[in-house]
Amino acid sequence: MMGGRALLLLLVSALLVQIRASDPLLYEPFDEDFEGRWVVSKKDEYQGVWKHAKSDGHEDYGLLVSEKARKYAIIKELDEPVTLKDGTVVLQFEVRLQNGLECGGAYIKYIRPQDAGWDAKEFDNETPYTIMFGPDKCGSTNKVHFILKHKNPKTGKYVEHHLKFPPSVPYDKLSHVYTAILKPDNEVRILVDGEEKKKANFLSADDFEPALIPSKTIPDPDDKKPEDWDERAKIPDPDAVKPDDWDEDAPMEIVDEEATKPEGWLDDEPEEIDDPEAAKPEDWDDEEDGEWEAPKIDNPKCEEAPGCGEWKRPMKQNPAYKGKWHAPMIDNPNYKGIWKPQEIPNPEYFELDKPDFDPIAAIGIEIWTMQDGILFDNILIADDEKVATSILEKTWKPKYDVEKEKEKIFDVLYKIADVPFLAPYKTKIIDVIEKGEKQPNITIGILVSVVIVFVTVLFRILFGGKKPAVPVKPAAEAKKPKATETDGAGSSGDKDEKEDEKEETAAPRRRTRRET
Repeated sequence: MMGGRALLLLLVSALLVQIRASDPLLYEPFDEDFEGRWVVSKKDEYQGVWKHAKSDGHEDYGLLVSEKARKYAIIKELDEPVTLKDGTVVLQFEVRLQNGLECGGAYIKYIRPQDAGWDAKEFDNETPYTIMFGPDKCGSTNKVHFILKHKNPKTGKYVEHHLKFPPSVPYDKLSHVYTAILKPDNEVRILVDGEEKKKANFLSADDFEPALIPSKTIPDPDDKKPEDWDERAKIPDPDAVKPDDWDEDAPMEIVDEEATKPEGWLDDEPEEIDDPEAAKPEDWDDEEDGEWEAPKIDNPKCEEAPGCGEWKRPMKQNPAYKGKWHAPMIDNPNYKGIWKPQEIPNPEYFELDKPDFDPIAAIGIEIWTMQDGILFDNILIADDEKVATSILEKTWKPKYDVEKEKEKIFDVLYKIADVPFLAPYKTKIIDVIEKGEKQPNITIGILVSVVIVFVTVLFRILFGGKKPAVPVKPAAEAKKPKATETDGAGSSGDKDEKEDEKEETAAPRRRTRRET
């Protein structure tokens, strides 16, 4: 009887442990407004407005960066700090760059416990954190940051340790999930959309810069290079003498005296002549515009001849050219190598079996970005990888699949908008496509609209009809004085086309003085 009760208690305990393991330590889906649960920084520099908003094309809500070129800061304190020293810890969140990301961050800071009396409203870029993780892009920077702030037990100072060669940020406007898995064997894995992109070891100098464990020795800062230390491996031969026949003044090129003028060379013909078909514009004012000159064109006579104008002998390489003389280099007999200071024991060196992580007491987003439309969602801290994978599959995967399929359709639509004979309609077509990208569940309608325009224009081209109207210049622009109307507006009549041709052939250039 007692054995049965013990077995029952063991089973119940195991079940409770399993249930506990399946629960996330923190999960923020933003199904409800963040106010009251998150604290917006009251520091003056953070003027960016956070909003509880839907992801474009979905009914799912997230935390939105709503304005461009602003600093943002918001924090959520945890009910209980999360320890990172024992077992597996998974940090995961979803972010969508709805308007792209040219310059800005979309990372999360995992804040360590603060000093007594600290107020969450004072959260800023100086607030100490344990880990900073997530995408960052600006200029040459394009990486998924993973930064660990670790305390040196010898000095008591915190040092930022950056993951080397982190993965890059996906270059699109789709939802993506960023996952960092910290293992008890000192391994950290970085995943993007559930796919492993980077594996590293916290204690490896090859994976973090600077290394968590400092080097045993360091260069002696007080060591100085001796004055007679010669680092030159080669020196000019002091015994070398410049040859008597070495002419340093000889030019690199000389005139080819053996060259002869090609037969048929037109000495008296200029390379360019005035355009005989050009005519002085009727509105040309000699006093204001200067003497009118016809534009120049290539002399047609020169096209068939070897050349025109004054013939000159070409230049050729000077066989006597040697350049400036330099003594040949020889091995330096006094060479001692490149000087380095001697190594001394590193006073900051310590040994470590496992990183001494500070707990996570809060999660914060503190960024400065030039783009709006950044949407954070499904922020998770868990001690079980399966929990993170399950949430990814249930929340992110369905949205991503819809977005990816929609992206393919809109790629086709933009290619249709670039078809040359749709040029008069391109602005309207793109406007309709861009509106469609912002609206859920109307992709098919947009596709049908663009296809109708495409077929209609194609039908007109094949079976006749009025040509699309050429955009007409505003009246004020058309009446500008002294304008050369080579690109004048007009309808699609034969008369206007002939006038256009006439204007193009007679297009003069204005000069205030004769070019010489």
